[in-house]
Formats: sequence, C-alpha cells, structure tokens
Amino acid sequence: MIGWADIYNVVAAMVPLYVALGLGYGSVRWWRIFTPEQCEAINRMVAYFSFPFFTLEFTLHTDPYAMNYRVIGADAISKLIIVLVLAAWAKCSSKGSYCWSITSYSLCTLTNSLVVGAPLLNGMYGQWAQDLVVQLSVVQAIVWLTLLLFVLELRKARIQEAMVAAISSDHDGSGGGARIVSVVHRPAFWSLMKIVWLKLAVNPNSYASIVGITWAFVANRWHLEMPSIMEGSVLIMSRAGTGLAMFSMGLFMATQEKIIACGPRLTAFGMALRFAAGPAAMAIGAIAVGLRGDLLRVAIIQAAIPQSITSFIFAREYGLHAEVLSTAVIFGMLVSLPLLVAYYFALSFMS
Repeated sequence: MIGWADIYNVVAAMVPLYVALGLGYGSVRWWRIFTPEQCEAINRMVAYFSFPFFTLEFTLHTDPYAMNYRVIGADAISKLIIVLVLAAWAKCSSKGSYCWSITSYSLCTLTNSLVVGAPLLNGMYGQWAQDLVVQLSVVQAIVWLTLLLFVLELRKARIQEAMVAAISSDHDGSGGGARIVSVVHRPAFWSLMKIVWLKLAVNPNSYASIVGITWAFVANRWHLEMPSIMEGSVLIMSRAGTGLAMFSMGLFMATQEKIIACGPRLTAFGMALRFAAGPAAMAIGAIAVGLRGDLLRVAIIQAAIPQSITSFIFAREYGLHAEVLSTAVIFGMLVSLPLLVAYYFALSFMS
C-alpha cells in the first residue's frame, strides 16, 4: 500500500530535477551567462557524453538472467502496436507524417522510469516492482532508444541527401547560368542504410547499451566484479547525466518566447499520448501474454510514467519537435504523481 513516505520519496527525487531546470533557465533568461551557440554545445555534450555513461552505468548492474521476459514481451507487443498504428497513420491519413510519427512514438513509449517509476512502484507494490521497472528501463535503453536513434538518423540522412541532390539539380544548367528545376527523388534505400549505420557506428549511445548488457551477461554468469577504477570512471560521468539533461532543458526553455513552447493544444496531445495511449497499448500487450494480478497492474502503471528526458535531448539534437518533448517532460512530471496514484487505486479494483 502506498503511503505518504513513498510519495515523499518520489517528490524528493523530482524536486532536484526542477532545481537543475531552473538554474538552466535563469542562466540564459535572467543572468545572460550562455549564448544560444553555447546552449547547443551543452546539449551536444549531454547527448554524446553524459547520457551514454548514464545508460552504461545502470545497464552494467542489471542481471539479465533474472529478468521477467513475459513482462518484457508484453512491453514489446505494446510498442509494436504503437509503431504499426503510427506507420498506418503516416501512410494512410492526409494528416499523418513521418516526423510526427517519430515524435508520437517517443511520447507513447519512452518513460523516465528510473527517477519517478522506481521509487513510486516500490512504495505501491514492493521491491519486486521496482526491480521490474529497472529491467524495463534497461530494455528501453538497449532496444527502443536505439530504434529512436535509427529513425532520427534515417530522417537526417534523407534530408541531407535530398539537399545535395537539389543543389546538384540547381546547378545543372546550360548556357548563361540558366537553372533547370526538376523533381528530386528524399535517395536509394541501401544508400540511406549505409549512411545511417555509419552514423550509428560512431554514436556512443549505441555502444553504451551493447557494452553494458554484454558485461552484465558475462559478470552474472561467472560472478565477476568490475575493477573499482573502471567503476569510478563510469560513475563520475553517469551522475551528471540526468541533472545536465534538465539543465539543458532549462536552457532551451529560456531561448523560447513562451514557457509552454508548443502551445496548449500540442501539450494536451502529448499528455494524452503519454498517460492514455501508452498504458492502453501496454494493457493489450500484458493481457496478450497472460499477465494477471499485481503483475498486470505494475505493467500498466509503469507505462504511464512521465516522459523520458533522453527523448528531449535527442529531439533537440536532431531538430525535431524539441518544444513538444520539453513540455511533455516538464508538465508530465508535474501531473504524473496524482495520475499514477489514481491509476493505482483504479487498478486495485481490477481482478
């Protein structure tokens, strides 16, 4: 049963994040410490240094042999449902788009489970529920964030190749510098795949997940311990990850004209995807694999955890709806506590 002490633990975990956000906001809006170019550099540092070490640190300490693969399977089914729905929407609807499908995928599937979910679910159902949330966080880092990186790199490669083709077309003229306007055919599939995989190959976020889970399998199989010098090197960079991400979000907010950068309509859209569509898809996946009782309840509640901070960092780095993701993180954490407690009491009546 959740108590006031458990709620306090969640609030205590969330408040420092807002302190970091406020410092980032004030350093640009009030104190004029950073320029827009420096803000971009800070976000880049978070994306390519702090977050890979953060991912590596908590992946290293998981036990892949003790994972609940039924819950992980339910999670995979729920995300597959979301991907198929978004793909159909982008393909068949006049209002659908590839870019909004990527953003909607982030809003529906990627959660900030380590900061909010782990302490809250520990209070609701016990240590086993917290362990389950950590397991799903590891899978999210290895599979679903890697998938997000893949589609973001694919979008970026398509844009860059189309720009190169357009420039070549503009300069393909005859006599007197005349230009020929032609239709540019957004390049070949395998050419794009080569570019994307090369980009992923040099992205430290890809290596962090792979190295972390490889060590976890080896260490738990043969009961090995990481040397303290290596452990300390990873930990010192990892601890900066979440705080710097919120600081970077504060920098981004300060460069926008409004605090709610995306407006109330898109804010409501993001909240609906995060707190309704994601849990609904998870309920379908959980029932499909036969989860029952508290296991089913935990699976649904963890899908309603607030938006992943990593999704904002990647959205800003790749220039795709960063204002929507920042609003989803900021307001999602504010409204998540009463919503998650409401989920807890509502699901307690379910057999």
